[in-house]
Amino acid sequence: MPVRVWDLPTRLFHWLLALAVVGLVITGNLGGNWMTWHQRLGYAVLALLIFRVLWGLVGGRWSRFASFLHGPGTLLAYLRGRADPRVEVGHSPLGALSVFALLAVLAGQVGTGLISDDEIAFVGPLAHWVESSTAYAATAYHKGWGKTLLLALVGLHVAAIVWYRIARGKALLPPMLHGNKPLPPDTPASADGPRQRLLALALAALSVAATAGIVLGLGQP
Repeated sequence: MPVRVWDLPTRLFHWLLALAVVGLVITGNLGGNWMTWHQRLGYAVLALLIFRVLWGLVGGRWSRFASFLHGPGTLLAYLRGRADPRVEVGHSPLGALSVFALLAVLAGQVGTGLISDDEIAFVGPLAHWVESSTAYAATAYHKGWGKTLLLALVGLHVAAIVWYRIARGKALLPPMLHGNKPLPPDTPASADGPRQRLLALALAALSVAATAGIVLGLGQP
């Protein structure tokens, strides 16, 4: 029976974030005038991350952090194939680790980008809040280890999708498009009605306002 697992706001977040990350990688590699768009996409990712944190608290049942914040015991049981099947309704224990890691690394990339200074053509809007040595270190991390970690996590994410499809016969992409998974009829569904979507819209506006406040407010020297 089809059960709504991924609400519309979660699905939109997922695909907008994917597009933004692809754009960031491309514009960052191109450099030059493309850095203006790199910066704008960075702001977009910041707004998306703020939204996801808020939505992880009040969003649809399976989008909430509480639904996929598993302990070591559950993770070990899952790896051994002995976990309760319900832990795979939303993000599996292994998938949850990937989600948290990706959000953390993206937050690190956005944070270091905001205070970066490459001494050539780019200065982050918050660079004046830190010492020059800190700004240079942030730039080095942002362009080096941070970028490498992000690409590695994205690669693992894609590889996991392919592995689940081939080895376990589970297609993870379609549910992130239409929101439903074939599950037992007694599986609780995520709320995804007009009220939930209006709430998401309000939180999205709040996230954009918070991003503007950080960039424009704190960015003033």
